[in-house]
Amino acid sequence: MEALRLFRSLNREQRNTFIACFLGWALDALDFFLVTFVLVQIAHEFNRSISEVAFSITITLMARPLGAFIFGLLGDKFGRRIPLMIDIVFYSIMELLTAFAPNFTVFLILRALFGIGMGGEWGLGASLAMESLPTKARGLFSGILQQGYAAGYLLAALVYWIVFPHFGWRGLFIAGSLPALLVIYIRMHVPESPVWQRDRARARPRMRLSIFVRQHGMLFLYAALLMTAFNYMSHGTQDLYPTYLEKQRGFGVSAKSIISIVYAMGAICGGTILGFLSQHWGRRRVIILSALCGMLLIPLWIFAPTTALLIVGGFLIQFMVQGAWGVVPVHLNELSPPEFRGTFPGLAYQLGNFAAAYAAQQQAWLAEKFRMPNGEPNYALTMALVQSVVFIAVIVLAAIGREERGKEF
Repeated sequence: MEALRLFRSLNREQRNTFIACFLGWALDALDFFLVTFVLVQIAHEFNRSISEVAFSITITLMARPLGAFIFGLLGDKFGRRIPLMIDIVFYSIMELLTAFAPNFTVFLILRALFGIGMGGEWGLGASLAMESLPTKARGLFSGILQQGYAAGYLLAALVYWIVFPHFGWRGLFIAGSLPALLVIYIRMHVPESPVWQRDRARARPRMRLSIFVRQHGMLFLYAALLMTAFNYMSHGTQDLYPTYLEKQRGFGVSAKSIISIVYAMGAICGGTILGFLSQHWGRRRVIILSALCGMLLIPLWIFAPTTALLIVGGFLIQFMVQGAWGVVPVHLNELSPPEFRGTFPGLAYQLGNFAAAYAAQQQAWLAEKFRMPNGEPNYALTMALVQSVVFIAVIVLAAIGREERGKEF
């Protein structure tokens, strides 16, 4: 009831802003996750190994900090709204061109360029949303906003299920480029961040990068380390999971899609509920609780003996993983220095992505080292071991950090 009351308390402009930011992130994630469903098919077409094709995920993640830095600076200088619209057009074009990649080298270049666009979207969207919403509503809408990522995963599973059997992997990227164009229209009805407009009207002196590093360098380093652990937590449980379902569990297109859809629904529920609870329990407490529960769920998630239990485990672990992630937009924006709120959250997030960029490739490589008795790569054992370490790291980093829940912008 309180969540419903918070939603009703938003005015029309705030609702439009939030919906636009959510869709921008969801469609961005849709375009990213399409690759994870067709690693096997892309490897076959370009005559590469799965671990080599998984490098396309790595290079996308590695390029995201550059996008966060470029578009973040543009957002701090020119406002959040216009750079965000430019960013959406850019990543949509890169997604479309991926469908026509003539060889593996061009494919990698296009995925790197897409990564620049993907890196710019989150920071601008998160700052625009958090600066436009009432303080008391931030926890709930932070959780919902971040689940645009899980919603993108859900959409990718649906697109894969519907499009791939008829048009192959290239058809996925054509379909993935179309929905993002709809967001441009929504952006036309979204006002600029009131916080950015107020700060510009005050003619606050420009904050130099050297001053930022001297005054806030340690805070930024901490945020980047926290985001590194967070990105290992999400990418480690998501990117190779479709490959594990296909290669180790023997599931086909329909089964992979259904399991992935249930998986994504768990993420959406977890991020929304725990993001809302963080407004009352605190950001760090929710993160620690989510990571602890996620660690306990690893056996059910990856070693479940039956399909039904596997689905339950997938739902629950993503409930916890994305439950922790639901706190991230509001937590980073509350920690951020005001003058750099367009840059700080997104750049910290994407530097964490950069540091965790090898997650899928590392797991694919380790799976080939830890083989099953039949000689096939053991994805289950690899993912379980890596994620156990990652959950512990998230708990420790959240525990030693600071909290500014409810900070006024």
